[in-house]
Amino acid sequence: MEQSQRLQGKRTLITGGGGGIGAATASLFCAAGAAVMLVDASAEALACTAAAIAGQFPAATLLTLVANVNDAAQAERAVQRAADKFGGLDVLVNNAAMRNYSAMADATPEEWHAMVDVNLVGTSNYCRAALPLLRAAGRGSIVSVSSCYAVTGRKGMGLYDATKAGMLAMTRTLAFEESANGVRANAVCPGSTLTDFHVGRAQAAGKSVEVLKTQRQDTSLLGRWASPEEIAWPILWLASDEASFITGTTLMVDGGLHVM
Repeated sequence: MEQSQRLQGKRTLITGGGGGIGAATASLFCAAGAAVMLVDASAEALACTAAAIAGQFPAATLLTLVANVNDAAQAERAVQRAADKFGGLDVLVNNAAMRNYSAMADATPEEWHAMVDVNLVGTSNYCRAALPLLRAAGRGSIVSVSSCYAVTGRKGMGLYDATKAGMLAMTRTLAFEESANGVRANAVCPGSTLTDFHVGRAQAAGKSVEVLKTQRQDTSLLGRWASPEEIAWPILWLASDEASFITGTTLMVDGGLHVM
C-alpha cells in the first residue's frame, strides 16, 4: 500500500503534539492521508508544528487546540471539536507526558500528584472522552506512548517510570474492555529519543548537540539515539488497519534496551 493511503480517511487526535514524538507522528499521519487534531499545552509549540506540517503538506487537514491533558473538560472539548470538524474519530494517540527527576526517597506527594495527573489521569481523560467515537467508528485504535523504562529499571526517574508502567496496565485493560466494541488498544515504549526537549536541556547545561549525540551509546544495542520519526513509524502502524489483529500489545521501540 502506498504511504499516502495508509491512513486515508482516518480521523485522528494526538496529545502532546507540539514537538518531539507527537509532532513527528502528526507529520507522518498527515503524509499518510489522515485528518489530524493536535493538542498541546503550549500554544507556541503547536503553532510551530502546525506551520511546519502545513509547509510540507499544504493539503493536509490539520487542527490544533491548546489544552492541558489533566483537565477532563478540556479533553471533552478537544474530542468534540475533532468530531465536529472530522465527523468522528478513528484513532487516539496518547503522547502527552510530564517528567520528574526526583529520587524516590525525596519525591513529595505534590510531585507524585502532578505526575499522575498528566501521565495517567491525562491519558484516562482522553480515552474516556474519545471512546464513544472510537466505538462508533467500528475499527477504532488507541496508541499510548509509554517508555522503555516502564519495563526496566534505572535511578533518578522513578515517578515518571512508575506512571509509564501504569499506562501499560491501562492499555491491557482497555484491550479487554473494548474488544467487543471494535476498539484496539496498544502501547509503544520508546527508548532514548533525540527530541527538542533533550536538545534544549543539553544546551541549557552548556553541552553541544554534537556531544549529546555521542551519548546514550550504552542505552541500546544499536548504540545511538532514535529519531522522533523512528518512534512515529510504529505508532502509525499500530494506528492503521495493517495492525488490525493486534491489541493489548506493548511494542518495544528501544533499540534492544529491554534485552540488555
